[in-house]
Amino acid sequence: MELGFAVDQGLAGRVRIGLLVIEGVSVRENDPALAAVVDAECAALRARYGEGKSSEVPGAQDARTLYKALGIDPTKTRPSNEALLRRVLKGETLYRINTLVDALNLASLREQLPFGLYDRDRIVASVTLRIGAAGEAYEGIRKGPVQVEGRPVLVDAQGPFGNPTSDSLRSSITLATTRCLVVAYAPAGFTASRLDGVLDRTAAALIEACGGSVTMKRQLP
Repeated sequence: MELGFAVDQGLAGRVRIGLLVIEGVSVRENDPALAAVVDAECAALRARYGEGKSSEVPGAQDARTLYKALGIDPTKTRPSNEALLRRVLKGETLYRINTLVDALNLASLREQLPFGLYDRDRIVASVTLRIGAAGEAYEGIRKGPVQVEGRPVLVDAQGPFGNPTSDSLRSSITLATTRCLVVAYAPAGFTASRLDGVLDRTAAALIEACGGSVTMKRQLP
């Protein structure tokens, strides 16, 4: 059954969402070939931009535009793509988690958009992107509770589980994951054809790293 996904009216006209479901993936703890590609991408970014400001990298302003439209100060709460980029430009290594997460981080660096990555089998029923209610939070990955009150958040039948900055432990990718959901967050002015290219390239990167095939590709609105 195809995953149901909706954007709440409270966010209408403020965000464009790209969705992928990839099935049949095989997640490994690490892969030297993927690590080499990631290292080469990081080296190329440092060579091109040095220790310059991450906001000056082409495409980085798209995520900042999105955050401002969502009422979030991107200089205080970094989009996930910019957080990765800042680490790279400072000469710090990226966290190595597993091959699926590492491949998605590579795609985020290349596309300069925030992504969410979730185990499809840990998502219950349909998903809605809406503004977080008072007191809403979820357990983050390698961190304590992530507060989402007043911020955009993905919610399923079990509650909130992700946003453009950080994802939840409940829906995180493990070595047992065989199906994943990818959510790409773009500003409303991002064209459908441009986002379609982002989704295609992202799917190719994940499949090259972990196998599988795309069973759903959608955009909202």
